[in-house]
Amino acid sequence: MHPRPPHFPPILGPCSRREAITRAGAGFGLLALASLLRQEGLLLGSAAAAELNSINPLAPRAPHFAAKAKAVIWLFINGGPSQVDTWDYKPELEKKDGVKLDNFDKFTGFFANEVGPLMKSPFQFRQHGQSGTWVSEIFPHLSRHVDKMAFIHSLFSESNNHSPALFMMNTGMPRMGFPCVGSWVTYGLGTENQNLPAFCVMSDPRGRGLPKGSAQNWGSGFLPGVYQGTYLRPQGDAIDNLKRPAEMNDDQQQAQLALLKTLNQEHLKQNGDDDLAARIQSFELAYRMQLQAPDALDLSKEPPGIRELYGLDNPTCAHFAVQCLMARRLVERGVRFVQIYSGGMENQLSWDGHKDIFGNHKGFAGETDQPIAGLLEDLAQRGLLDQTLIIWGGEFGRLPISQPGDKPGRDHNPHTNTVWLAGGGVKAGTHYGASDEIGHRAAVDRVSINDFHATLLHLIGFDHERLTYRHNGRDYRLTDVAGQVVKPILA
Repeated sequence: MHPRPPHFPPILGPCSRREAITRAGAGFGLLALASLLRQEGLLLGSAAAAELNSINPLAPRAPHFAAKAKAVIWLFINGGPSQVDTWDYKPELEKKDGVKLDNFDKFTGFFANEVGPLMKSPFQFRQHGQSGTWVSEIFPHLSRHVDKMAFIHSLFSESNNHSPALFMMNTGMPRMGFPCVGSWVTYGLGTENQNLPAFCVMSDPRGRGLPKGSAQNWGSGFLPGVYQGTYLRPQGDAIDNLKRPAEMNDDQQQAQLALLKTLNQEHLKQNGDDDLAARIQSFELAYRMQLQAPDALDLSKEPPGIRELYGLDNPTCAHFAVQCLMARRLVERGVRFVQIYSGGMENQLSWDGHKDIFGNHKGFAGETDQPIAGLLEDLAQRGLLDQTLIIWGGEFGRLPISQPGDKPGRDHNPHTNTVWLAGGGVKAGTHYGASDEIGHRAAVDRVSINDFHATLLHLIGFDHERLTYRHNGRDYRLTDVAGQVVKPILA
């Protein structure tokens, strides 16, 4: 028997009630501390900690270094928003309206035979906030929050086609089969709430379809399937089977799940199937979600002031307001990554304004402006904005020339794009990089998708070169073999 440590008083017969409560309280405190340290892997050696993580791949894990952001909400502006009609004001484009560009590469856009002259923005721009940020008139609500944002005006991509560009923005590669950003984040951090998915995705609820590439955009690629995004259906029940069958009680359901787990684990030992391991995790998560998911997705408890802030009673934007408010409820409950797609499959069903750029962007801005502004204000009021990274951006920008027609539009432009970030760790009210004088190409402090991803990972506490996963004998990472953190936008 080990001698009693000197800092514990010896037990000398009967003790008073106060002494008994003191000793018991200290013991309970130590048990609680031990449990917390075990969850963090701090009581275990590296091998034992790895074993614990293999048992629960979504166990919360510490990042490489301390960071403000603990969660991410990515507002994916699907279809390719026009930078020169939203956040990148170009006075020179107004002056040169109608001028035909000499030696313009007609293959820059997607429609090589539909190349018109330079076209000024059909929207008025005004300066807002102490930062003096130029904002299009289509964002009357978001214009009041520009001093919370950090803009990157020089982001460029590698493809002028939606699917490869979407894959590039989401996974760092212009082809399918690679893990998306949300999967990398949950692989690195796990989740703080074991009763909810770590990574949730929402798409257009108005029947306009999924983004090009569909679920590949939130897939886990070669990472274990447990890290893929959980798709919340835009209509009807967001998640199937959240309610237990009426004829089954909790004990019966637990017994059923225990038997299923035993059989699956035995099969897993014999076959080592990663897909089966992911399914086992999904079954167990599905049971736990019955406890918390209905409450997280229930907006009826939100007060009238919050409903009004987001625009839940505004028929123009109510559908997107629901998703933004749901995102706030998810991240405040420990969900790590939420991605919301504005717009559907293509062309006028999304921000893909090949025709009628005026009607297209005015319509989709009207659907999203108030809900996103409400999300920023709500998070700030709750003290959650500092620990939640908000991203606004699409897969590429649009050309400053017109795509001719009765109502002219703009073609795809991979050479420059504007995105903004707000919240956790971002230097508010800043602008980085610039496109050329007409908004055609990134010209100053160019930022690649790899750079953008490196910056995103840095904001949640990861060195992008160290967050790796071994696959087919090679250590892969989100940023492939490139990427530099855009430090001027960091707080």
